[in-house]
This record gives sequence, structure tokens and C-alpha cells, in this order.
Amino acid sequence: MARSTSIRDVAAEAGVSITTVSHALSGKGTVSARTRLRVEEAVERLGYAPNPIARAMRTDRRAVLGFVSEEIASTPYAGKIIVGAQAEAAAHDHVLMIVDIAAGEFDDPRIDALIQRQVDAVVFASASNRVIRLPRSLDPARTVLLDAFDPAAPVPSVVPDEQDIAATAVRALLDAGHRRIAHLTVEGAGPAVTGRVEGYERTLVAAGGTPVVVRAGGEVADAAAGHRAATELFGPVPPGTADGHDAERPTAVFAFNDQMAMGVYQVAEERGMRIGRDLSVVGIDDLQLVAAALRPGLTTVALPHEQMGRAAVRRALEQTGALPAPPTPRAGVERLRGELVVRDSIGSATVTRS
Repeated sequence: MARSTSIRDVAAEAGVSITTVSHALSGKGTVSARTRLRVEEAVERLGYAPNPIARAMRTDRRAVLGFVSEEIASTPYAGKIIVGAQAEAAAHDHVLMIVDIAAGEFDDPRIDALIQRQVDAVVFASASNRVIRLPRSLDPARTVLLDAFDPAAPVPSVVPDEQDIAATAVRALLDAGHRRIAHLTVEGAGPAVTGRVEGYERTLVAAGGTPVVVRAGGEVADAAAGHRAATELFGPVPPGTADGHDAERPTAVFAFNDQMAMGVYQVAEERGMRIGRDLSVVGIDDLQLVAAALRPGLTTVALPHEQMGRAAVRRALEQTGALPAPPTPRAGVERLRGELVVRDSIGSATVTRS
């Protein structure tokens, strides 16, 4: 079956962006007469017919924001992002139209479908906090990046404040008297990995501690990575012995995320160390499937997923004029702080040393 002509084909034929084609065909936005004529001629040459559902939506619909989710909608990790985005959109009489694409698939035709449906703006939510290139079909003036940023494009972004989140985790251990605190992480130079290392080191050094960073190898931060890193941190244990009271070992671990913290729990059990007494542990995410299920419960820093979703929608509404721009211009990258969720995995350093 032959592929039908898409709005992307029209844009390529006319030598303009997809957004320009959309505006030229709908009468929305500012398009010069010459450009409009080029688009109309390209439509005629290619025999392009706009989607009838899109036409119906343009004639009578509530204001619509597009939300491109890189696998977020289909995973349990960051569903609160969508909850927050939907709530904020509804609060301002907007509907959120969500498409879920595979990570990195920036040419997914469903992105084009959003443009065809005349969404007022698009929130592009990354699968993880990272540097990306804005998908070429999206208009920088009508796009907000969520959990990502593009240093080469003037696009507003909303991300977690990784350094402050790490500092919050480390301060929870410092407040319990710990100074020998190790950070277990993975390889890579993404904003999450580097930001958490920097926040950990800065906070610990300011308190008089000596940073110890152990990388698990690889870039997958799961329980297996946590187990590898914790095993490297504590070294080999002679068969039949436990090292729960080794005076030189770290008394606390700050894990890159809750899944790596699970691996730390496993190593502690293998070595006869009791979490919250012989070893204190803190993670990041507040992933309920892990943090609340572990015994003892894992103290962790919840990422501001719901707040990020709300903030990204507000930025998008400011772009469209549905919300007034703030009196003080916002920074290009808006960073949001996490919240400490206290459970039972942190004990007093005095108890640990006894």
C-alpha cells in the first residue's frame, strides 16, 4: 500500500517548516502571502488532504496542548508528570492531547499528527533528564522541554535541580551524624549523573567529609548496578564472617536512585549488616515499587514530577498568551527541587559506630 502524503511531505516540498504549513492551511499565525502561495502550490502538486478529524477539531474545540511523552505514559516511573500536566491544563480550560513515543524517535509521525491538529503548543517530555536536540517538526516558539534541555535552541525547559536534590539526600545523612558517606552511581555525563555527583561532593566537603564515588560501570542504574557498586565499595568478605562493625568502612551510602539502593540492601544482607543500624542508605526517586516496599523502608528524595508537569504547562500557556508572562523573565532552564521522604533506612552514626 502506498504511503499517503503527510504534512511533512508538504513542508519539504514548499521548503518551510511543518508549523508554517499548518498555519498557512488553517489561517492561524502569521504567514506571508508568498509563503502561503508556496504551501498551497505544494499541496496541489502532492494532492495532500488534511485529516478530517483534524479539520473538525479546528472548527469547534477547546484549546488543546500537545504532550509528547517519551515512554513516560507507559511506565510507572514518572506518571505524576502527566497527572500534574493534565491538572494544570484543566485549571486553565485546556485539554491535553498525549502521544507516547519511543525514546529518541523524534521522527515519529504522531508528532506530526499533533501539529496537524492545531495544538496551541507542545510539551515534549523526555524519558530522563538529558541534553537533546529539539525535534525538527516542533516550533521553538511553541514548545517547552520537560526533563530535558537543548543548549542550541531558545526553548524553555523544566528539569529537576539535580545538585540540590543530591544535597538534600546528603544532608539527611549528615543530620544523623554521618561523615563517611559514599555515593554509588553509574557511568555517563548526563545532567542527572553529573549533577548528583557535584551536589554530593559539594555538600559533603562543606561538612568536613571526604567524598568517595563508586561507579558501577555501564549506564543502567538498576539493582544489579547497585549490587556491583556496593560490592566494590565494601570489598571482599571472608566466608562465614560479617563486616558490620568495620571501623574504616563508610557508615552511609547515598545511591543514585532507589533501584541502586535496592542493590545496596542486598549486599548489606549478604554481609550481615542491618540497614538503619549498621549502614544507613538514602536514594532518589521515591519509586513506590521499591522505596516503600523495602524493609526497612527506604528514605529517599522524591523527584518533583507533578510540579514539573504543572510548570511545563504553565510555560506553554505563557508562550500562547493564555497566561500572562511573569513580570520577571524566567530563566531558560527552570530547575525544581525535590522533597525528602523519610522512612527507616537512616540511623544515627553513633549507633552505627557502637
